Amino acid sequence: MARYRKRSLILFLALALLASSSQGFLRTENKIKSAVFLSPKLAMNPGSVSDAYFFDIDFPRGHIGLKSFDAEVVDEAGNPVPLHETYVHHWVVKPYYVRKGSSTLPQQEMFKKQGVSSQDPGSNLDSRSSDIIFVNNGGLCRSRLRHYYGLGSETRKTSTYLPDPYAVEIDNPQERPDGYEFKWLLNLHAIDTRGVEDRKGCIECVCYLYNVTVGEYGRAINPGYKGGLYCCYDKTQCLVKSGFDNGKKTRNLYLKYTLRWVDWDNTVLPAKVYILDVTDSWKKSEGSTGDIQEHNCHVEYEVKPCTTSGDGCIDVKKKSLMMPFDGYIVYGVAHQHAGGIGAALYRETGEGICTSMAKYGNGVEPGNEAGYIVGMTSCNPADPVKVSYGETLTLEVNYSSAVGHTGVMGIFYMIVAQQLPEPESSLPNLFQAPVRSVSFLAYLAVTVVVAVVVLIAAVIYRRQNREDGYQSLTT
Repeated sequence: MARYRKRSLILFLALALLASSSQGFLRTENKIKSAVFLSPKLAMNPGSVSDAYFFDIDFPRGHIGLKSFDAEVVDEAGNPVPLHETYVHHWVVKPYYVRKGSSTLPQQEMFKKQGVSSQDPGSNLDSRSSDIIFVNNGGLCRSRLRHYYGLGSETRKTSTYLPDPYAVEIDNPQERPDGYEFKWLLNLHAIDTRGVEDRKGCIECVCYLYNVTVGEYGRAINPGYKGGLYCCYDKTQCLVKSGFDNGKKTRNLYLKYTLRWVDWDNTVLPAKVYILDVTDSWKKSEGSTGDIQEHNCHVEYEVKPCTTSGDGCIDVKKKSLMMPFDGYIVYGVAHQHAGGIGAALYRETGEGICTSMAKYGNGVEPGNEAGYIVGMTSCNPADPVKVSYGETLTLEVNYSSAVGHTGVMGIFYMIVAQQLPEPESSLPNLFQAPVRSVSFLAYLAVTVVVAVVVLIAAVIYRRQNREDGYQSLTT
């Protein structure tokens, strides 16, 4: 009996050592960091519009991999602001390089050429200057949609998380120009709808509600243009109800953004951002390569009201586009405005790749505002979808057309990895860590620990047998 207890104790100690080694190893693999930041303030009044550009916003520094970028608008006390008070038309973030020691601040117009908002068609500003170099996404709409991350009213309930082992690579020192440092630009377009005459019209930027006939850059707006970005640019004002006291209702708002990231190492697989737009005017022709120079993305369009009634009032817009990359889609999500139903991405054969559906609120509290898109479903396929260079994919965007809508969008974000992780180790399940980013060296370390424990146990066991007079069956 004493011998049995000793053997049991040896086995227990061996397993305990193995368990403690494994658990300590798993804890060190939890490398995700997170931080919360606030943008510079926006001063908002009832009916006012802010389409502000902020450069050098707070952001983690160094060579990192972004796992997610989540954001919402809050007041000075940090309270979430509901969409029926301040509508988030869009926020986007974009990286750029700036020459170290440069005292020249970037021009506002230079940044506006990089955002979603209306642009000066006569501008000749290049994305590269002596002091500023912009960093664009992978495509396809890099003439206008050049940012990395961006959402709108759906921002609170749309997941942006990238599954392991993927991350969007940021500030690779091998790609950074000598003498430059890496920074971030934020564009935040918000509309204060407190006390306005027509809330729906204001958030859809209907031109007559803003009393706008001339665009931001002094050019006359086409008479057939009913509403959209060209009518709700920075510092315009939507019509407020007569008698509504706006003298004491100025308030400061902020974009609160939460980032999750990992420090870059060889366990992380890089992924790139690509943006598709259903308004892209690209057409396949002989010799087409799908290169970004062939794309002209209009970003917004009008949904006209249907002439019938009932569930059949759905506006369907499709666009087929040639993919300029080889890779694997690991994430996808659509961006739509009020009236949006959802969007889908599929192959020419009809095989579905990703469906992103609109989620509407049914209350008044932030994140559940009735009549607003408060979230979009996203795709994180368990088996990343292989896409080949030159392959044509179709983007389909659906809106309800029971009533008309101006300035709507049908944008689709894809995050694409160039490679898949190595096949998982063939070690027994007992020794497998439940994370994909575990490296072979880490597995090897655990195996060595196990081997040492077993060896020690065997030595003790043999000594104990000799002490107890154990005789082998073979002599």
